[in-house]
Amino acid sequence: MTIDTTALVLTYNEDANIRRTLDSLTWVPKIIILDSFSTDATAEIARSFSNVEFRQRAFDTHANQWNAGLDHVATEWVLTLDADYEVSPELQEEIAKLHPPADVTGYSAEFVYRIFGHPLRASSYPPRVVLFRKSQARYVDDGHTQTLWIKAASHELRPPKDSDRIGKLSGKIYHDDRKSLSHWIQAQDRYATIEARHLLATPLEKLKFQDRLRRKVFFAAPAMFVYLLFARGLILDGWPGWFYVAQRCIAELLLSMRLLIEREKLKN
Repeated sequence: MTIDTTALVLTYNEDANIRRTLDSLTWVPKIIILDSFSTDATAEIARSFSNVEFRQRAFDTHANQWNAGLDHVATEWVLTLDADYEVSPELQEEIAKLHPPADVTGYSAEFVYRIFGHPLRASSYPPRVVLFRKSQARYVDDGHTQTLWIKAASHELRPPKDSDRIGKLSGKIYHDDRKSLSHWIQAQDRYATIEARHLLATPLEKLKFQDRLRRKVFFAAPAMFVYLLFARGLILDGWPGWFYVAQRCIAELLLSMRLLIEREKLKN
């Protein structure tokens, strides 16, 4: 590799996914896994890879967990991945040959969403900065997930700007979560609760268009159905396309219900 890089992966009960993720990272000299005390075979699988350093920390928030993992990274560059991501061969080769200019802070990658190994032609999953200089960025909590912020010249954190020189990688990352449906529903309900509180606490004018739509309750699910199935063409992907559309609509409906519950709590 032309840049000194460590991979960082967060895990919690990921034995359905983690082997595929680590198989796609055998080219990385060191992988740090920060685990939230999994109760399945995640630790056993992770420790079977010679380039893995396995650590554990009790989970509090996504941003805190990612930042705790960054604190263990000793290299200049870090590749951050969820436990259901797989780095494509094309992206592996691209990263291995990178020669970043000194003013480049990081690189974003796009995703190919897969349903049990079946690739979809599109998804609602956005690109994200996955490779960056560790000293130049930290994570902040943003609703149920986290956002990577960049350190300005004053060392203050702020959202990335075009002036931060975030490059774009052409190779893709595969997103393929094969945990059980019951696990997925439980996770989505937890996320919906956190997201509902975040949306209600944020002034409407500071929300993005899609989040304003979500605040209206029950508009987002049918909009997502039409957008994914027809505008993005997932109706042509057969049952995997329908499966993904159903997932996204269920997630939006759960959020709508949690918004109603949280609104009632605020009244009392």
